Amino acid sequence: MLVLALAIFLAASLLEAAHPWLGYVRATAEASLVGGLADWFAVTALFRHPLGIPIPHTAIVAKQKDRIGRVLGNFVQNHFLSRDIVTAELKRMRLSDRIARWLSGPGNSARLARQLASGVARTVEALPDDEVRAMIQRSAMARIRKTPVAPVLSDVLTLVTADDRHQELLNEAIGIIARTIEDNPDAIRDAIRSSSPWWVPSVVDQVVFKKILQSVTRLVHDVRADPDHPLRKRFDRVLGEFIEQLRNSPEVSAKAEALKEQMLGHPLVEDWTAALWDNARKAAERYRSNPEGAPPDALERGISAIGESLLDHPALAAELDGFLIEAVATILEQHRQQVAELITHTVSAWDPESAVQRLELAVGSDLQYIRMNGTLVGGLVGLIIYTISAWL
Repeated sequence: MLVLALAIFLAASLLEAAHPWLGYVRATAEASLVGGLADWFAVTALFRHPLGIPIPHTAIVAKQKDRIGRVLGNFVQNHFLSRDIVTAELKRMRLSDRIARWLSGPGNSARLARQLASGVARTVEALPDDEVRAMIQRSAMARIRKTPVAPVLSDVLTLVTADDRHQELLNEAIGIIARTIEDNPDAIRDAIRSSSPWWVPSVVDQVVFKKILQSVTRLVHDVRADPDHPLRKRFDRVLGEFIEQLRNSPEVSAKAEALKEQMLGHPLVEDWTAALWDNARKAAERYRSNPEGAPPDALERGISAIGESLLDHPALAAELDGFLIEAVATILEQHRQQVAELITHTVSAWDPESAVQRLELAVGSDLQYIRMNGTLVGGLVGLIIYTISAWL
């Protein structure tokens, strides 16, 4: 455009004497040259010295890049990372809805479940066996020792006795006794005979055996048939007293703790805690060796259920949105100064020439359009000024 304006200016200047109307063309081209050169100088002076001449107040970006970094960092901190702006943008994004729809999408829950399972499997495989096994044992033992066993047992038994469920247990126990008697008459007869004195005739032993067998069988039948049998009442009373003692008696609590310590000292407990880690490691190895053969179905269903629950319960989704917005806004508010410092330090670390090139590339072709617009606008203004002067 500058070359074209220069050519038009020279041609119009040479022919203006013969054709006075070319004065308008000459004035337009002359102003275009002035406007184009002025804007070329202005745009170039932003980034470097025009024609390499160190004219004052040129190469502004290269000289002021540190200040530009500070201004940019503060601008981002104050106008992009403020709590109000972040909160409003997060509300507009509706994070819980996006999460729920993604989790409910075909294959997304399975993909996420596999990634989580694979990450856990890699972590499990990387942990040292002996140390983890010992840590699990210490943690389990410490947790069990810290928990009083008597109140826990009292609560369990209270739950069992609710709605007379303990009577069902008694029925099962009575049934086991009845079946044991029916299936082992010879063993009972032999036990009676062996405990009987030598001088008692075997006929008497046989009578005693039949009496005992009949009495026990009748008792078992009566207890099973009668929900108000005295034995059931006594069972209720004894069990209730035991629950109360577990809850309030220091002596019973001490005995329960002593029994707990004896159980914890048994080798089976150590084997059980070691088996927890061994099973987890074997499961991780199986999954890592064949992830397709052992898909994390339960985890996948759980993830999918979370997405569906969020979609079906707007109140729950709103609570999740509130939690996420508060968490993200709080984190950004606490660390936005570090973000500003990161921008400042990053720009300051740039080489001046690199900074100039990056900013020029960021602005792009608009810089050339500024020069072109300067050429066109300069020519238009020159034409207007020449026309007014000619008319006057």
